[in-house]
Amino acid sequence: MGVPLRPVAARSVYREVAPPPALADVLACGWHGRTGWARPLRVLPDGCADLVWDGATLTVVVTIGAPLRLWVPASSSRVGVRLRCGAAAAVLGTSMPELPAVTRLSDLWGTDAQFAEEQLASSDPEAQRGLLESLVARRGATPDRRVLAAVRAFGTAARTSDVAVGISERSLRRHFVHSVGAGPKQLHRVRRFQRFLRRLDALAAHRTSLARAAADLGYADQSHLGRECRRLSGSSPAALVRVAEKFQTPAAALSHDHGHDLPRDHPGAL
Repeated sequence: MGVPLRPVAARSVYREVAPPPALADVLACGWHGRTGWARPLRVLPDGCADLVWDGATLTVVVTIGAPLRLWVPASSSRVGVRLRCGAAAAVLGTSMPELPAVTRLSDLWGTDAQFAEEQLASSDPEAQRGLLESLVARRGATPDRRVLAAVRAFGTAARTSDVAVGISERSLRRHFVHSVGAGPKQLHRVRRFQRFLRRLDALAAHRTSLARAAADLGYADQSHLGRECRRLSGSSPAALVRVAEKFQTPAAALSHDHGHDLPRDHPGAL
């Protein structure tokens, strides 16, 4: 996010900021991105939903099962807030499986979203992020605590069976599908893939190996890691490591790829 694959005059930029403490249960972060040049943008799945203002339209962007490709024009500015995984259904007021990957917020919230677009259009990026935070705060959403607890546990659990939140596996799946848009097993795959992305810095610096990373993260073997990487990013693990190594891309940038160029070995990449 914000580190181009080749030197260019107009560099893309991406930065995240922590959410206000009062919204920490529903927001993971706020962010601002600026496009350096027109290109298709690949967004890696993380199970979260973002409210994104692109200068004209306020949309909801969801990534859960596969990489998403969005076209971004040159020199465009985008501001967003990322809803925590498991919190989006409560904030948006809809079941997550009913949402396509990209939805105009006014289709869900009607005049409230239209009024927000008018305010956003007349504000600078810093004020825009505050407006989005206020928009979320006014919803007064209370996410399902059991789902949030399970999502947190998936950050370290090697298997879904390692997670216990006080309800049956069938009930947990039902709550997950509503709140996340996928069952626990699918989300576990996505969260484990995100943990792999956070190891790219160490892999690029040769402080660990793909085989070791696969074993540490609970993959059956390195081939299993490779298959999951291709399903969830469209690129091999080695290709992602090469990006981090050649361009010193922070792993955090690839984990939420809302403004970053990805490996050219993918047919939909830049």
